[in-house]
Amino acid sequence: MTDELIVKDLHVSIEGQRILNGVNLVVKKGEVCALMGPNGSGKSTLAYTLMGHPKYTVDKGEAWYKGQNVLELKPDERAKLGLFLSFQYPQEIPGVSVSNFLRTAYNAVKQKQIAVPDFVKLLKEKMKLLKIDDSFSRRYLNEGFSGGEKKRAEILQLAVLQPDMAVLDETDSGLDIDSLKVVAEGVNTLIGPNTGILIITHYQRILNYITPDRVHIMVKGRIVKSGGKELAHELEAKGYDEIIKEAELSA
Repeated sequence: MTDELIVKDLHVSIEGQRILNGVNLVVKKGEVCALMGPNGSGKSTLAYTLMGHPKYTVDKGEAWYKGQNVLELKPDERAKLGLFLSFQYPQEIPGVSVSNFLRTAYNAVKQKQIAVPDFVKLLKEKMKLLKIDDSFSRRYLNEGFSGGEKKRAEILQLAVLQPDMAVLDETDSGLDIDSLKVVAEGVNTLIGPNTGILIITHYQRILNYITPDRVHIMVKGRIVKSGGKELAHELEAKGYDEIIKEAELSA
């Protein structure tokens, strides 16, 4: 059984329209991978497919993790296996506090009931680690939150649940530079040998603060180029069009 997330020849459609056209990807435990690409390239489709969103139809391919093809599992079973998705557009849940939401999620994913005092201690430890004020936990989840606060709530969820494999879908989307730095700092505190992280992003800027081990560029539903962290800087300098042309010539 491997702790790698291995995506093999994945083809995915939405309402009959093909979005992914043979994605092959490996994310190792303890590794930070960046998946970059222009808008509409299929990055978020990959994220939602991995977590089992019913909107997406898998036409072909597999996604293996811990000895199981996760595409055959229900979304909650994937979460219990250790997969996690941070949403690009987190939803507001009025009437449900951040604390209650996180404790319910923890009990469901870990498949055990944590005592309230123990959870409060855990939550405070993680909030202190991420430099989040205690009052944050008493607010209703994402209700009235700024864009930066919503993303920090996602990173707090990541810290509390401690998944083995985390997919961060455009965590930098809509953030100003100060909020971006705060969120990136939070992610950096959670990077370690026990967690694999796939950062999905359109821009290179978040990678100024979170250093990836591997960078993959996705275009038209497939990965056209892979490399080390220097590939993100190359993309920033050349732009997507030039990188795509080079990939087509070398194919």
